[in-house]
Amino acid sequence: MTQIRKAMVMGAGHGTRMAPLTDDRPKPLVPFMGKPLIDHVLARLDAAGVEEVIVNVHAHADLLEAHLRKASSPKITISDERAELLDTGGGVKKARPLLGDDPIFTFNSDSVWIEGRRPTLTRMMEMWDPERMDALLMIASATNTIGEVRRGDFTMDPDASLVRRQEQTVAPFMYAGVQIIKPELFDEGPEGPFSTNLMWDNAMERGRLYGLRMEATWMHVGTPEDLADAERFLRDL
Repeated sequence: MTQIRKAMVMGAGHGTRMAPLTDDRPKPLVPFMGKPLIDHVLARLDAAGVEEVIVNVHAHADLLEAHLRKASSPKITISDERAELLDTGGGVKKARPLLGDDPIFTFNSDSVWIEGRRPTLTRMMEMWDPERMDALLMIASATNTIGEVRRGDFTMDPDASLVRRQEQTVAPFMYAGVQIIKPELFDEGPEGPFSTNLMWDNAMERGRLYGLRMEATWMHVGTPEDLADAERFLRDL
């Protein structure tokens, strides 16, 4: 198993779809089951053995920084995007000096799930193979997801390589907000804001984009309604 030592948590977005809960706080501080979303993320990463987490900040940055100063483990480093919001890919590229060259986790601040038989991040580290992979995405089945699933994102070949959903079709798998990826891929990106989708497309062209299907139940909490549905589901377990 490859032990991943660093992660980047995407904490800089405006969280527009989560309004009005994000009118006075960043999305990572929206409460879920009694504690902020980002605390669930940090607990997952700590349990997986990640030692340092880089968190990018933009909207309500002071509030998020103040909260993160209270965290004892993992070590937290801030990547400041107050001057310009850089999207997911641009945010990682800005943080490159902090990330190094070893593979990292990237983790959306609103990605929460109920574990299956074994921890999902551990399964990802076991599956990670840098000889044939540039990125390994955590993939949820649309039939095992709480919240809005839309048309899905990917189909998966028998070897676990990923293919994009074609226009006007439905795909069975969704990106569930966590990946292992080689940081140097982001050096291919342009200056300024850009999406991680660019990195995935490049990796897919090389046949090096893979997915790990979750055993867990993923909760897509992109809106206040999704958040309420997820909390109701957990209370009813």
